[in-house]
Amino acid sequence: MITKEKLLINLHTLKGRIARKPAVYTTDFPKTMKEGLYRFNQTIIAMRIFQTIFFLLIFVSPLIANCQMAPLITPRMRVIIDNDFGGDPDGLFQLTHLLLSPSVEIRAIIGTHLNARDGFDPSKTQADNATKKAHELLSVMKMDGKIPLIAGSNTGMPNDSTPVKSDAVDFILKEALRTDTKLPLYVLCGAGLTEIASAALTKPEIAEKLTLIWIGGAEYSGLALPPPNGSAVEYNLNIDIFAARALFNRSQVNLWQVPRNVYRQALISYAELATRIKPNGEIGKYLFNTLENLIGRLQKYKFNIGETYVLGDSPLVLLTALQSSFEADPSSSDYMNNPCPIITSSGVYQSNPSGRKIRVYQHIDTRLMFGDFFSKLELFKN
Repeated sequence: MITKEKLLINLHTLKGRIARKPAVYTTDFPKTMKEGLYRFNQTIIAMRIFQTIFFLLIFVSPLIANCQMAPLITPRMRVIIDNDFGGDPDGLFQLTHLLLSPSVEIRAIIGTHLNARDGFDPSKTQADNATKKAHELLSVMKMDGKIPLIAGSNTGMPNDSTPVKSDAVDFILKEALRTDTKLPLYVLCGAGLTEIASAALTKPEIAEKLTLIWIGGAEYSGLALPPPNGSAVEYNLNIDIFAARALFNRSQVNLWQVPRNVYRQALISYAELATRIKPNGEIGKYLFNTLENLIGRLQKYKFNIGETYVLGDSPLVLLTALQSSFEADPSSSDYMNNPCPIITSSGVYQSNPSGRKIRVYQHIDTRLMFGDFFSKLELFKN
């Protein structure tokens, strides 16, 4: 391994070699000129070698020694992660990826509820269980106590105009109303919208102080077709239809939506799970085993999912941590600015040409998204 000490020793040796031959004074002009040119060339070569060693010492050595991300990468945005970690394991993959991303400052992790009849967790303490699952992951990564873990409401909103009260709602409000930072705030929702909708209803002025990125909602007519036998009401929207109605119909929150036809593009194979995730330390084993256990449970019910799995929450990382370097934006993914539809009481879209513009994604860069995840897992393992 190249260390700073070795580089300094090599640099010292090089300086000694350059200075070893003493100057010779003579009246023989051609000989003196020839030797002068020789020394000049040697000096240029030495300077180039010195520059190379200096670059290695300052920039490359820390990376080799620490096997971590470059220390020059610092947060340029704040994020609040809101997800049903006790449900589909894709939320745990997304959480891991964000925890390994130095360009985001994670302000809090919120565990949220599922639909009351959800098979992943039919209990009455779904949000509490989700928070425990997030804590379990942080423990595996040895990040206990570094980021606030907050349980959201264990139930959805009673209607589309009455917010729930929870510590999670209070935290979103407090963070959105901060005046001591210029870092933009993103609220990342990979499940239902109970907490952010309740926050927006409680203090509507936060709408202009954050961007909500939501994994959820069905396909838009004319833009994509639903999957075969797909439900009319998309899974995440169905977690809390009242909350979705509050955000779409009543609020002015800046919304980036990743609908079902797009989050289904985040497809990973079992072979990739086994070769690119499982070998990467304890967190790799944890993620792989979590998903493999689910596949085993599904097989007991004669449900064959084949050899792929949709890590549908991972676009939350792509659209934040992996924005472009200049003119920051998720530049490798495509979207349209559409009028926000009305969501009906049955949970389906109704056209609303006068609705505020929302960003609806059409395509995501899965190469960047998964390639970055695999690489960060490998770095973290070391």
